[in-house]
This record gives sequence, structure tokens and C-alpha cells, in this order.
Amino acid sequence: MRLIKYIFFVFSFLLSITAFSQDTLPKFSVRNVGKQRIIVGWVNNYELVKQISIQRSFDSLGIYKTVISVTDPNAKQNGFADTKAPNDHMYYRLFVVQDKGVFFFTTPKKPILDTVVAVTKEEKLEPAPEVVKTEPPKPTGFVPSVNVFTNKEGYVYLNLPDAGEKKYRVKFFEEDGSFLFEIKDIKEKGLTLDNANFFHGGWFHFELYNDEKLLEKHKFYLAKLF
Repeated sequence: MRLIKYIFFVFSFLLSITAFSQDTLPKFSVRNVGKQRIIVGWVNNYELVKQISIQRSFDSLGIYKTVISVTDPNAKQNGFADTKAPNDHMYYRLFVVQDKGVFFFTTPKKPILDTVVAVTKEEKLEPAPEVVKTEPPKPTGFVPSVNVFTNKEGYVYLNLPDAGEKKYRVKFFEEDGSFLFEIKDIKEKGLTLDNANFFHGGWFHFELYNDEKLLEKHKFYLAKLF
């Protein structure tokens, strides 16, 4: 009986890895990692791409709305964490613009539940009282992290070139040190996070790990969201 359970576990694990390995454009992956987070990812082998936009719709043949256009469409490996989807069974597609005005839409697909990766959020015992305050100014001489930073579009960006070879996870905290959320087993070399994860503008801290080893503790500044 134990042997059967073990074989089933190994088979399920290998099936999960195969199902969620990133696909090469025009193919792409859509993973439901829980806690209302959908990760769209892909590998780009095209020589020149001018734009890649992630779009979603309630119907595979319905009206699609653009969620975001990625900062660097020519990145070899890229992705986006969508936290504003109305439900976990929306249809996603990519709008890709190449050189000389050539463009195409990928075949729509729905998220597949990722049973290996889990994105967790700790519950606070008592919510902190809301305090109205002005945003702190950025200090002169601040040097941002090269791994987790705010890009020029104002989104938090994870830059992990060797993500395929490591087992990265990132924990995010409020400025006072209270835990916000964690992203585990990051497979994307470049991942843009939805600002809705952070609820407000200001300073945030993070801890970057490779498995259980702490690699970096730093912070970033997120401009006012509304």
C-alpha cells in the first residue's frame, strides 16, 4: 500500500513539473498558485519583439482587456502575477507585436491549478488602526536591490536570471516589519507583481531566499497607488 502511494506521489509530482514548465512563444503557461494569484509566464525566442501585452476575458471568444504590457518584451523569460482577476477561471492570451508591425494573438487558455507551488499570506491577529500619513521621501543616495526593485512603470519587479536553476522564494513585509505575503518556488526569470499586493504606497522590506538560505534583505519604495 505504501509503495502504491509512493508511486502515485512521484507520478503526480513529475506531472506537475511537466505541466507547469514554461512554454516558448507563441505557447505560454498560466498557473493558479492560490490566494487569488494567477501567474502568466513564457519563454521568448523571437529576435525582436516590440510589445507583449497580457489580456484576459470571461469568454475565450469574448472581449479581451489588457492587464499589463511588460517592461522588457525582449526578455528571454518573463511573467506577471495577476491578483485582480474577477475569478480563477478567466481566459488569458498574449498580444505580441514584432518588427515592421507584425503582430499576433496567442491561443487563449485558462489557469491550471499548481499543486506544487503555494503562495501564502499570514493572518494578523488584530488589524492595525488606519493612520493617515504622507508618503516618506526617498533618501538621497538610496541604492536599490538588483533582484527586487520598482521598475520605471512603477511596478515591483523580480529580476532572477538563474531562477530555473535555483529554488527562490521572496517574503514581503511592511515598513514596520509586519508580514505581508510570500511567493514560493519562483520559476520566472523576470516577474512583475501587481501593485494590489501591497495595498498602499511607501516603503516595503523583503527577504530573498534560495531554499532555506537567506540571500538578501533589502527594501524598495512604491509610489502612491491612488
